[in-house]
Amino acid sequence: MTNGSADAVHVDERLLGRYIEELGRIGESPDGGMSRFLYDRAWQQARDTLVGWIREAGLEPRVDAVGNVFGRLPGASDRVVLTGSHVDTVPSGGKYDGALGVVGGLAALAALAGSGTPARTLEVVALCEEESSRFPANFFGTRAMLGLIGPDEPQRLRDPDGVLLADAMREAGLDPAAIGTAERHDLDAFLELHIEQGRVLADEGVDIGLVEVIPSIAWETITVRGRQDHAGATPMDLRQDALQAAAQMAREITGLVEQEGRPAVATTGRWTVEPGLPSIVPGLARFSLDLRHPDLAVRDRLLAGVHRICTDVAQRHGVQVDVTREKDEEPAAMDRQLLDVCRQAAEACGASWKEMPSGAGHDSQLMATRVPTAMVFVPSVAGRSHTPAEYTELADCVRGASVLATALHRLAF
Repeated sequence: MTNGSADAVHVDERLLGRYIEELGRIGESPDGGMSRFLYDRAWQQARDTLVGWIREAGLEPRVDAVGNVFGRLPGASDRVVLTGSHVDTVPSGGKYDGALGVVGGLAALAALAGSGTPARTLEVVALCEEESSRFPANFFGTRAMLGLIGPDEPQRLRDPDGVLLADAMREAGLDPAAIGTAERHDLDAFLELHIEQGRVLADEGVDIGLVEVIPSIAWETITVRGRQDHAGATPMDLRQDALQAAAQMAREITGLVEQEGRPAVATTGRWTVEPGLPSIVPGLARFSLDLRHPDLAVRDRLLAGVHRICTDVAQRHGVQVDVTREKDEEPAAMDRQLLDVCRQAAEACGASWKEMPSGAGHDSQLMATRVPTAMVFVPSVAGRSHTPAEYTELADCVRGASVLATALHRLAF
C-alpha cells in the first residue's frame, strides 16, 4: 500500500494480524476449517474474546439481547456511524468471511481512538448470526437491531438436533424475552468490510471493491416423486426414477443459467434421495436451488424458466414435481454518498478501486432497507470462500481496514 494522502488513517498491521489469527483459532476444526455457530461454545468464546479486545482498544463494550457485541467510541452526538460484520461461520468455513469485517472494524476504531472526540459516535459490531448454519434465523443479529424478529421465533426455530433457539440463548446467558431491547433507532450509517468471496479483484489486480448492489436471491426446494421399484427386476424403459428426473432438471437448470452468463448463478447444493439404497429405484428425490442475480427482473425470468424445465422434465419421465419457495430476497442498492466517501478513502490510502456487484448476500442488504449502507471488498486469493482454503493476504486486510478507518474518520470527525 502506498502512503496516499496525509489524511489517510492506517491501522496497526500487527494488531490486525493478531486479531485475525487468534479469532481464527476459535472454532477451528482438525481440517483447518471454521465451525462457529450461533450460541455454541466456540461462538461464546469468540464473543468473550471480542469483549476483551474492545476493552484493550479503549472502547466501551456492550452485548445486546441477542448477543451482538459492540465497541463504542463516544462522540459529541449520540447519532452512530456503525461498522462491522458477522462472527458466525458456515460448517468447515474460512476464518475471513464475516470475521474480517469485525476485527478490521475494531482495528479501525482502535486507530481512531487517539484522534479526539468524534462529532458522531462510532461503533463496531460483531453481529451474532448471518449464515443460518445452526438455526434458520438468517440475519438474526441485524434483524434484531431493525426490530424484525417475530415474537414466536425463539420458541419455534430449532437446530438440527432439535434444540430450541430460546434454550440456546439461555445457554449463552441471554434472555429471549428481552430481544425487543436490541432494536436501534440511532444509526446514521453502516459500513461493512468484507472479503469478496469471488475472484474479480484478484484476477484484475484491483485493491478495493466498492459494492454497488447486493443480488436478489431465491431459494427453492424442488421435490420429485416417482415410483419406488426393484433395481434388478424393473426394466429401464418402465421406470419412473425420481433421481434421474431430478438430475435431468438440475442439468437443464444449470444450462439455462450458463446460457444467461455472468453474473447469473445457480447452485443445487443439497440433495436427498429416498429410500437411498443400491437395490431400489428411488421413489423420491429432493434438491435445493439457490439462484442469484443483481437484477430482480432477470432473476424472476430465470425462475420462470426453471419452473418450465421442471414441468417439462417431469412429464417426460412420468413423475410429479413440486417447487417450494424458501427464500426471496430483493436486490439491495448501496448508498451512493457513502460509496463516494469510500472511494475518496481508497484514493487517500493510495489503493486502486472498482465498483462492482456482490455475488454473495450480506447483512448489508438488510441493513440498507433502513440505514444508509456501503460495502468495501478486499481480494480473496483465487476467489475461494466457504472453505478452509479461504485466504486473504494480510496486506490486503490491512489496506481494506485502513480504507474503512479513513472513511469512518471522514464520516464521524
